[in-house]
Amino acid sequence: MNVIAKPRLPTVLVIDDEIRSQEALRRTLEDDFEVFTVSSAEEAQRIMETEWVQIIVCDQRMPGITGVEFLKAVRNQWPDTLRIILSGYTDAEDIIAGVNEAGIYQYLMKPWQPEQLLLTLQTAARVHRLQQENQRLSLELRTAEPVLARRVEMKYERVKREFGLDAMIRTPGSPLNALCDLVEKIAPFDLSVLITGESGTGKEMIARAIHYRSRRADKPFVIEHCGALPDQLLEAELFGYKRGAFTGAYEDRSGRFQQADGGTIFLDEIGDTSAAFQVKLLRVLQEGEFRPLGAARPHSVDVRVVAATHHKLEAEVRAGTFREDLYYRLATVTLHVPALRDRAMDIPLLAGRLLEASQSVLGKPVDGFSTEALACLAAYPWPGNVRELQNEILRMLALSDTPRLGADLLAPRILRTPAVDQQPDDLLDLIAVDGGLKERMEALEARVLKETMIRHRWNKSHAASELGLSRVGLRNKLLRYGLERA
Repeated sequence: MNVIAKPRLPTVLVIDDEIRSQEALRRTLEDDFEVFTVSSAEEAQRIMETEWVQIIVCDQRMPGITGVEFLKAVRNQWPDTLRIILSGYTDAEDIIAGVNEAGIYQYLMKPWQPEQLLLTLQTAARVHRLQQENQRLSLELRTAEPVLARRVEMKYERVKREFGLDAMIRTPGSPLNALCDLVEKIAPFDLSVLITGESGTGKEMIARAIHYRSRRADKPFVIEHCGALPDQLLEAELFGYKRGAFTGAYEDRSGRFQQADGGTIFLDEIGDTSAAFQVKLLRVLQEGEFRPLGAARPHSVDVRVVAATHHKLEAEVRAGTFREDLYYRLATVTLHVPALRDRAMDIPLLAGRLLEASQSVLGKPVDGFSTEALACLAAYPWPGNVRELQNEILRMLALSDTPRLGADLLAPRILRTPAVDQQPDDLLDLIAVDGGLKERMEALEARVLKETMIRHRWNKSHAASELGLSRVGLRNKLLRYGLERA
């Protein structure tokens, strides 16, 4: 059974040397307050030292000390407590001293009216609560700025790690190392950069690394895929538009260039834009200004442009399908991202990192890849590059029912690729281009045998059944071609 605690009432300390006056005050206040009554300043001092008192109601004329003198001491020791004087004498000097020295909240005259007294103390309780809330918020605001600044700095450092050059997975002999060294050199300077390479090689990661290593790192990094939209929509996305500029433009909207002001804009697949749009883009790069659709005046913008394409733009410039002046505006520095097949030495390390990410996505932990699976991954040319490798690993993980991902989980197109870990005296010798028909047929037979054995996890009975061979015949062929499980 849940017990809901009753909220605590505000605490009032009544100081009056007349017992009847104390009782009258208690009866008036006890429904709305927790009331303590005392007859002297000494008793009041002891209460204040043990209880959290929000309001003091103190008689002005008391034996040995006046109410103003006592409340002056309270103000020094407990400044948050609201102080009220109750007096039957209208002495102007007492009132002035109470306000100036004791900092009293209210000066009430005897005889008091119960309704007026209760209303005054209820208001005082609200004032005290608001004062406490104000102090708490002021303290939070004083600490919030450095705390928030630290949190922003920590997130910024995390972003730099996750999207910087350190996130580019590569081995000491990787072709990516030269590219990363070049990025390191050109990133601090406000130069336009053109990144070339096949789809899925990580051109966007290079663009982010350039941004987060530049002086604009604390400003926006904005992405627009130029090949996905027709001209009018692409123009609206990049430059924005005013209300009524076209059908469906019900309100003003800022474009990507305006959003990236002070930072970096990444124009992916710039080679897919039309000649008409290239003219408009050229103006932004030359003049540093653009005109939103439907706007009367252009807007200035300070943006670093990083573009990317899988096209060979130099050839397209020569063919007249891409503007030469725009090309040279974009390609102040040109970076080429190597295809995954050109850095096969990175594949085992890259596959391991992608597997870690895939386990988080699917929530399915495994111990890693078998040696045979890694050899097959390294041998495949990966026309879809890193994106294709990532999809293949997700597929393997989804299909797996063992702690380690074996080669039998790979797609057939990958299994049919000769493995790179074979010795010069076996399968690679059989694939010589100058061999005769017999040699080439044997090479093909060996490749089919190996692919079938891997798919059946080297179960000879299942493989022999599929190939129409006896178990003994299959074993002889495996011995002939030197095919063994890795």
